[in-house]
Amino acid sequence: MQKKILVVEDDGNIADLIRIYLEKDGFAVEIAGDGGSGIQKFREESPDLVLLDVMLPVMDGWQVCSMIRKTDKTPIIMLTAKEETDDKVHGLELGADDYITKPFEVKELLARIHAVLRRTDGGGEDKGQVLRFDKLEINMDSYELIVDGKKIDTPPKEMALLFHLASSPNRVYTRNQLLDEVWGFDYLGDSRTVDVHIKRLREKLEGVSKRWALSTVWGVGYKFETFPEK
Repeated sequence: MQKKILVVEDDGNIADLIRIYLEKDGFAVEIAGDGGSGIQKFREESPDLVLLDVMLPVMDGWQVCSMIRKTDKTPIIMLTAKEETDDKVHGLELGADDYITKPFEVKELLARIHAVLRRTDGGGEDKGQVLRFDKLEINMDSYELIVDGKKIDTPPKEMALLFHLASSPNRVYTRNQLLDEVWGFDYLGDSRTVDVHIKRLREKLEGVSKRWALSTVWGVGYKFETFPEK
């Protein structure tokens, strides 16, 4: 089935150029010229992926991303003219799946789109698997995270990262290993992405149990650490 991409971009020339190349690559494309119409078209069209500019009239890209993430897990790639690391991290913290800085090569944009769609289509995740620890259940069949009896809304990539770490308790993973094994070898981002996702998971999990923790191994990476019952 043809994938549909919503491009939210206020520069008409850039939007038209993106449309040409995406349609040539086999995608259906919808265009929105500001944040408000971007939200409206997202609700009307139910796209498979959103290319979202940061600097938009009516409502900026950060606001649009945040609104989408309140109700939906559709993958989002941020388009930004800013190169500051903090802006990229902010987008990831809001739930964006990737970012690309303007000006960009069309080949890179297409590569990132295909990579994100492969990662979010569920093609590498094992179905029907549930991990249970004290006050914690990670259900990859229903993509549900149950913490102390309560369902916690968690994006798919955070679920995949937590499941991967918890599947091998006490094993230390480097950031590059996690990028390769959770994001995929074709991921074009940097290792800071792992740190951002770990930070978000810790906000959901810290203080829940003394039997396990998401631990940092300084200078190496991360592990899902378990502790014996006292």
